[in-house]
Amino acid sequence: MNVPYPPDDPAGQPGRVAPGFLEVAALTARTVAQLRPAQVAHRARLRTLRVADRRWPSTVTHPISSRHEHPPGWPGGYQPVAAGFDHGDPRRIAAGDFSLIGEDRRLGDPADWHQASASRLWRFHLHYMEWAWALCRCTDRDWSRSAFANLWSSWRSATSAGDRDAWSPYVASLRLWMLCAVFDALVEGTGIEDDVVGQIAWHAGYVRSHLELDVGGNHLMKNLKALAGAGVFLGRDDLVGFAKAQLEGQLGVQVLADGGHYERSPSYHCQVLEDLIDVRALLAAAGKQPSESLTKSIEAMRAWLGTMVGSDGEVAQFNDAVPVGADRIAALKPSPPPNGPLVVLGDSGYIVLRPDDRVQMICDVGVPCPRDLPAHAHAGCLSFEMYLDGQKVVVDTATSTYEPGPRRTYERSTQAHSTVEVDGKDQSEVWGTFRAARRARPTLERVVVEEGRITVVGSHDGYRRLYGSPTHRRRWSASPGSLLVEDEVTGTGRCKVVSRLYIAEQAAGLAITGLGGPVSVEDCTVAQGFGQTQHASRYLIDSGGGPLPVTLSWRLEW
Repeated sequence: MNVPYPPDDPAGQPGRVAPGFLEVAALTARTVAQLRPAQVAHRARLRTLRVADRRWPSTVTHPISSRHEHPPGWPGGYQPVAAGFDHGDPRRIAAGDFSLIGEDRRLGDPADWHQASASRLWRFHLHYMEWAWALCRCTDRDWSRSAFANLWSSWRSATSAGDRDAWSPYVASLRLWMLCAVFDALVEGTGIEDDVVGQIAWHAGYVRSHLELDVGGNHLMKNLKALAGAGVFLGRDDLVGFAKAQLEGQLGVQVLADGGHYERSPSYHCQVLEDLIDVRALLAAAGKQPSESLTKSIEAMRAWLGTMVGSDGEVAQFNDAVPVGADRIAALKPSPPPNGPLVVLGDSGYIVLRPDDRVQMICDVGVPCPRDLPAHAHAGCLSFEMYLDGQKVVVDTATSTYEPGPRRTYERSTQAHSTVEVDGKDQSEVWGTFRAARRARPTLERVVVEEGRITVVGSHDGYRRLYGSPTHRRRWSASPGSLLVEDEVTGTGRCKVVSRLYIAEQAAGLAITGLGGPVSVEDCTVAQGFGQTQHASRYLIDSGGGPLPVTLSWRLEW
């Protein structure tokens, strides 16, 4: 059962005291120390540009006009991956009634495109204009074109360059791609054609001058995808060449050797894979040869995705992750999962175990994020998910919001994951909405398959900053019908060690035993996507604050 979450409820966990000024200053210093100097410079550049955007937009942005000999548009027959999905009811959308990321809101009369009371992510989705796909699928072409023209004209009159949400470079990139994508179906030959073409040229210039080199990651991929799309649309080979060259450089950074995306989020992996598939197909349709490295990256990412899809048909929910959906996963064409009881994705830090034909486990033994991009990191090293008979039974708390507050803080914390917490601290210093200071450094110590048993041993030093420098080591021992999870925390002094296990509301057929301390069970909620949570059970073993070393264990049987 999906239930809307209370925005101020950190899933029933005790609240944590907000950091004071000095602590925030220290966290900021430790966060910035891990960034590249160029990132800091680019952040300053973009902030300066955003101020200038509001005062002198035409000085900052120079439209990229189309070649006169090239009629604007994409090659006939090309369709992005997203075109085939359900994007809502076109009649409701035409009336200004939008259902985005699990929340329904109306623009009202007069139309309020700013929606100040909505979450910022909801506003982003509104300004992406991906809802226009629903109008494209309407069989009444004249009605859908008129509906889009009305919405477009309303949006144009309500927004201006420099608006914080509508003109975030990431948002502008998605909207630029969409305007190119729906042009043939919704714009060409209508009264708004000249304005939309002019705005595509303006958007292209804006994104080109506002590349998110400070963030990188999936944001930069969206920027480059949009520029490639605009270059094809406008007949600007120079813009296409720029986007291709920049994209080539990012492939070597963002696509790891095992095929995983370097942000270590399975759902963002899907986003970036879709972006690369779209760009490759568009370039091929336009007669612009995609590079061999782009093709190889797509195939590597498809292989990784095929490994990381759980037996319930959904991707694992590690770090900032949300359900992707079976249809979208299928459209990305993941490779068949490898045969055998064990797959090690060493570069991205995930291990997949299949001790028998009923069970699949996915263990997180990797770093939480790239050194210079902590936005989507959670403090969940050595956590895991488990599937029994096609149903997820050990779950991750995952992500239901990007809004700052108790829920966001909780979902990123160690206490929200099926791993070990020491002295009430996070193993990685996740803080703010998208920041992380000191981070756990994991080590994969041993992986063995022998006599029907799979053994995986990993450790991390995320608690090295605490008195006694505790180290957490976890051993998974999986065999047909059972799993033993042994946690050892070593060091000096006395520590309160708590091991948690998050169990799905429907977890029939699973017996759980805790060893090493008192066991308790609490009701909690876990995320089911943005704005949605689901009831679950949180099992705890509490060491009580004794001397180190401490050993706690879980035995799961089915």
